[in-house]
Amino acid sequence: MPNEIATVPILKITEESRAHQDDVVAREAPVTIILNNQELVTLLCTPKDLNYLAIGFLASEGLLEKKSDIKQIAIDEGRGVVRVETTEEITMANELLFKRLITSGCGRGASFYTAADVQKRTIVESKTKISADEVSALVREFQHHSELYRTTGGVHSAALCDNKSILVFNEDIGRHNAVDKIFGECLLKDIDTDGKVIVTSGRISSEILLKVSRRNIPIIISKSAPTDLGVKLANELGITLCGFARGKRVNVYTNDWRIATT
Repeated sequence: MPNEIATVPILKITEESRAHQDDVVAREAPVTIILNNQELVTLLCTPKDLNYLAIGFLASEGLLEKKSDIKQIAIDEGRGVVRVETTEEITMANELLFKRLITSGCGRGASFYTAADVQKRTIVESKTKISADEVSALVREFQHHSELYRTTGGVHSAALCDNKSILVFNEDIGRHNAVDKIFGECLLKDIDTDGKVIVTSGRISSEILLKVSRRNIPIIISKSAPTDLGVKLANELGITLCGFARGKRVNVYTNDWRIATT
């Protein structure tokens, strides 16, 4: 964790006192992803698991499909650069690079989503179901999983789960980055995502839904809220979207047939 936190001086004010002391905050750093010697994007992120972040981002953008597509990953932590070489050449048109979309994510998330991407979206047809009690249990386990959040209060978390437990967990200052780190680890470690569940601390917006649908994940659960486009897209993609999952309560916005109440 030392690489993920920094100590800063603060003035702490309470009703009873004013005191100068040190506080711990989450580190934020720019990381540039270079694909086949072409600079692709610079992300602001928590500087850990950069291999997972880069591979997850590329997979989420449809630039990688499987582990065998990757020839080499080279990380220069000092310069904040991740170089990825693929087994087959991927050329990015200049017009695509200029269509980079700054998303609604924390840490100024970036993606290449356009209207065409939405038209090519993947419909999730999984018959996976989960009970309301299992949702509550997963969220409870999720809340106690992040040591970095407990230390700094300044990161988002994401987890890939089955109905019973967390399988893969990661965290980042950006909610998109946390999800991409999950998917990057799954791709590099051959962890199957089909029919699984994503739990996240962040707001569920449209670009998160597109990332999840690419991995054929039928259920996403958040402690936070969705956006209106997120709800619309989840319904169209066949994804069960759950928000405000806290304690024994949860709001199910779309495809509620996957949530068993008994």
